[in-house]
Amino acid sequence: MSHHGVGLRAVMRSVAFLAAGALAVPLLAGCSSEDEAGRPLAGQDIAPAARDQVADGGTLRWAVDDIPETLNAYQADADAATGRVAQAVLPSMFRLDAQGRPQRDPDYLETAKVVETEPKQVVLYKLNQQAVWSDGREIGAADFVAQWRALSGKESAYWTARNAGYDRIEKIERGANDLEVKVTFGRRYADWRSLFSPLYPKAVMGTPDAFNDGARRKLKITAGPFAVKKVDRAEDEITLARNPRWWGRPAKLSEIDLKAVPRAKRAAALAAGKIDLADIDPDAASRISQAGSNGGPGSPSQGASPQLGPAAGRTAAKALRSWARAHGSDDDVADEELLARKKARKAVAKYERQQEALRGFEVRKSLEPAYTQLALNGSEGPLADERVRRAVARALDREALAQVVLKPLGLPAVPVGSHLALSGQAAYADNSGALGGQDTAEAQALLADAGWVPGAPVKDKKKGEKAAGSEGKKSQDESEGGSDGAYIVGEDNKGHDDHDHKGHDDGQDKKAHEGGEGGEGGARHLADGKQYGGEAHLKQGGAAGAAGAYAPKGTAAPAPAPGPLAKDGKPLTLRFVLPSGAGSESLRAVAERIGTMLERVGIRTDITKVPDSSYFKDHIASGQYDLALYSWPASAYPATDARPIYAKPVPAADGSLNVEQNYTRVGTDQVDQLFDRAAATLDDDESRSLIRKADSRIWASAGSIPLYQRPQLTAARKDLANAGSFGFQTPVYQDMGFLKNGTKPSTAPNGN
Repeated sequence: MSHHGVGLRAVMRSVAFLAAGALAVPLLAGCSSEDEAGRPLAGQDIAPAARDQVADGGTLRWAVDDIPETLNAYQADADAATGRVAQAVLPSMFRLDAQGRPQRDPDYLETAKVVETEPKQVVLYKLNQQAVWSDGREIGAADFVAQWRALSGKESAYWTARNAGYDRIEKIERGANDLEVKVTFGRRYADWRSLFSPLYPKAVMGTPDAFNDGARRKLKITAGPFAVKKVDRAEDEITLARNPRWWGRPAKLSEIDLKAVPRAKRAAALAAGKIDLADIDPDAASRISQAGSNGGPGSPSQGASPQLGPAAGRTAAKALRSWARAHGSDDDVADEELLARKKARKAVAKYERQQEALRGFEVRKSLEPAYTQLALNGSEGPLADERVRRAVARALDREALAQVVLKPLGLPAVPVGSHLALSGQAAYADNSGALGGQDTAEAQALLADAGWVPGAPVKDKKKGEKAAGSEGKKSQDESEGGSDGAYIVGEDNKGHDDHDHKGHDDGQDKKAHEGGEGGEGGARHLADGKQYGGEAHLKQGGAAGAAGAYAPKGTAAPAPAPGPLAKDGKPLTLRFVLPSGAGSESLRAVAERIGTMLERVGIRTDITKVPDSSYFKDHIASGQYDLALYSWPASAYPATDARPIYAKPVPAADGSLNVEQNYTRVGTDQVDQLFDRAAATLDDDESRSLIRKADSRIWASAGSIPLYQRPQLTAARKDLANAGSFGFQTPVYQDMGFLKNGTKPSTAPNGN
């Protein structure tokens, strides 16, 4: 499971932990009658074009992370690629619009509404009379019934990942005719629009065997603009072809090939003409943008960029040494140098050819419907105390953290103000005031109130243990790989090279000090230009230590820095766990900035980098961390989908504690009750108000701190229309295609 996005329908886990005490809630900001949701911070960027401008035919080759293990979206190992296939080939009663709000899909539904509320809630679906499965059978009540029974949770033989909402249904009946489906709920359910999206045929849902195994590797019966033509696991590819029985607007593309391409190899795959559309990382986006620039550094007319290409970091001094080695008297050394230079020339030539090919692509960017948060494990240790968690939160400048990631990309660097929705969605409101903004003095006061005292005595380590910082900090390169690596932010580290001190100046990482300019931890680490360290460190050989540089006579000696915060003989040090793999540079840059901010209030962070494969399973889900960064997707149905993320852990039958998806282990009865009330009301305004109140209380408990909406960067062929960075909106697959010859692509993102 990726640390970047945690599936809302993941299997619930039971984890034993030490429960924290009840959480106090300050005065909450009231919810006004005005719509506080606002607009999405960034519109979708898909090069919109009218259908008559799009050519008929063609194959879109679309990169995905992996070929899905299952094509059944309701199984635990379903992933993003499973969802992409389901969107293209299966009915969904409701899909999301550009503001992340559910809208009826007229290709399947003529109407859907609550027709009775007393004595029970009844929803009547009137289906599009043309809607049929690919085998010719009409979509109808039998399919709704089969899906309800499979997902209701009443039959354990079905290996389902979720039953939320379906467990509230009492019965499903045929209406006045075959096109009507009448759903009666035993308990009221506000998020009824979330159900039957996607809808599978009764052939898939009708029996446990069909559900568990029948739709994992193939999907014979579909009802969308495309159908599954082939699943080729040897070639890591799924082919979707036009559905000849599709009754809606015909698909422009003949086929969509979903090809598994690792993110690190996508720029090369784009340049080689193997894919047309791919989510990419910031480095690949920089290459494509630079390739498309006119005569700028790194464009084909100017040669490879010294900062992005194989010649990166080759300074004039290095070039001079290279020439001396090649033309010196040692023949072996000269031969080695000449061979190295020949390889370098080949690499540069290859890079230039790729840059030339990348000129046919552009970067389409928006913000994902997901946000990155700082998670605080409240199960034990210092963070079990709400005052310490609140102190951590009050030490953070969330706007500065958003700028680290988003400002270099030209995206709005606005902190996320809600745990339960994003700007533009109906339930969104900025409730961060329930906790308060950055305030160093308040953070220090909270820590003092919790008993953490500067300069308090610290007990010696047991014999055989190393004192913190006694061997200096490991470099980032040393700590990556199969075993965990750690270094301390806030240690004194006297006598060590200043490059390894993570608490100086502006919180720059080692890469930034050594002159690296392309990494996320370098230039991006300083994106907002603000200072977060204390006074600059004076070291021998610097201006302050040079001969003849003296302080004016009578200048008082600087006051000694306060000792580390400690309590009961233990220093206040939090273990900050991060993924070590490629693609996580922005998370590590944000983590180092957070470490510097926390140091200002006296909190040390022990940054531990672990392999990506173990990051979530062995650390986040199992509670082996104090601080961590990971992302949650936004949902149009927070009363249903967000409840397990913030539910108060409860004892399980085996004596452990069931945390569901609440990996911070922080929850309250009051939040649970607000979610329950929001899910049970059929008044949309009341439901939104209850969700916003729940969010305020989640803020107040400081178990997790939303930071920023994740960037969405997509490389697309310049002549590809209606595809790219979709933002909130469900893609409209039948409108995607390549522009007709002579048609100019749109340059303005849709919705901006």
